[in-house]
Amino acid sequence: MAKRRLRGWNPPLENINAMVASGGPRLLARSRELVVTNGYAANACEAFASNMVGDGIKPSSLIEDPDLRDQVQRLWLAWTDEADADGLTDFYGLQAMVAREMFVAGECFVRLRPRRAEDGMLVPLQLQLLQSEMLPFDKTETAANGNRIRCGIEFDGIGRRVAYHFRRRHPGDSTDQGAVIPETVRVSADDVLHIYRPIDAGQIRGLPHVAPAMVRLFLLDQYDDAELDRKKTAAMFAGFITKTAPEDPMMGESEADLDGAAIASLEPGTMQVLLPGEDVKFSSPADVGGGYEAFQYRTLLAVSASLGLPYHLVTGDVRQANYSSLRAELVEFRRRVGQLQHGVMAHQLCRPIWRRWLETAALSGALELDDPAAARAVQWIPPRWDWVDPLKDIQAQVLAMEAGITSRRKVVEATGYDVEEVDRENAADARRVADLGLSYRTSPGETQGARATPATRPNPGAGTGDNAGEDTGGGVATPDPATEQE
Repeated sequence: MAKRRLRGWNPPLENINAMVASGGPRLLARSRELVVTNGYAANACEAFASNMVGDGIKPSSLIEDPDLRDQVQRLWLAWTDEADADGLTDFYGLQAMVAREMFVAGECFVRLRPRRAEDGMLVPLQLQLLQSEMLPFDKTETAANGNRIRCGIEFDGIGRRVAYHFRRRHPGDSTDQGAVIPETVRVSADDVLHIYRPIDAGQIRGLPHVAPAMVRLFLLDQYDDAELDRKKTAAMFAGFITKTAPEDPMMGESEADLDGAAIASLEPGTMQVLLPGEDVKFSSPADVGGGYEAFQYRTLLAVSASLGLPYHLVTGDVRQANYSSLRAELVEFRRRVGQLQHGVMAHQLCRPIWRRWLETAALSGALELDDPAAARAVQWIPPRWDWVDPLKDIQAQVLAMEAGITSRRKVVEATGYDVEEVDRENAADARRVADLGLSYRTSPGETQGARATPATRPNPGAGTGDNAGEDTGGGVATPDPATEQE
């Protein structure tokens, strides 16, 4: 380790919290600007959020009483539309915003805001998102009660988080000006969720997900911009004319510009005859060369590896991809995303919100729960994965169910839906099909006149969203010949 080649490598033994405290504000500012101005960073941010959250990580209550479970699920679904304190999106839209903040800032704060009964909400609870800048990195001191404040987070004597000292205004928002108020306000940790991916043990603040690729993205953007500007400047000149007597007028010469330089126009199909002593040299700007695309590919490949995202999701380039390569990189990428979904999003965001929501619903009378703690059991279902070849995957899932390797519940939940909700909708669809005397052509191997029954032929086109029990298509509905004859 002390050989000649490594003699100049002496990194400081610095804790990650010290690095975040000293360089956090600048790193955060650079990250936000990069995601706004750099196309690759912006595309990677959206790809990260869409794969992390999709259309939402949704709860499936594990309450044993089916009636109570159905009541809880329906009330939750109705409340999600009121969850945003700003009224801009629903609960699942807030999840996407949290995922984007994790990519840009490495962390996001969610404040649980109780509401009054006169506000007219189904459950008097809303969620307010706060950016990382709202918690000052430089607020490290001892509080009046003896607790330690580190990077804006207050810890008690045994290291538990007891409060957050938030700014009242965003430091970079020049539009939010008003009366002089205290710089920070203390908010109890019971009302704040700190969402971030801990990298090292003891880490108290998050690091931007884009940080490892930040330098390459910034320099590559500068290089591309300089190359584009060079080509633009070179293309503005068609040719240069030299003559022995500069004071003599040139054939086809236009008026001189403000600098006194004469400009001659060049029109299509023109054969210009030069005067004696005049010579023309056409502009031949240097090409980028054959190594430009290879250089771009390798640089963006390193950027993709730094971000932990597949190359085609960052660049949109699938020219060198095939079925095997796409599937191989997607499998590894989805393992990482699944780790973040369960270890960060579900554990730090969804689980405590569900617990607070149940307590608030019981206290407000929206739910009649004898024991709210007993109703906390819930399973969070991440969004489904869309594979390159869905037919093969569905066939593999069917074979796994038939062999007893997996359950139908697991297969349905892998699609992002609740198995009991799907069963209720299938039963309702089958009853409606039977009552109307319809039949469905579900596969080429089946006859068109086969009747759909609740036990054998549920409607393949039934939706699993909010419009439960409605016919959403997907099959070809034809009248039953026997019914027509009757």
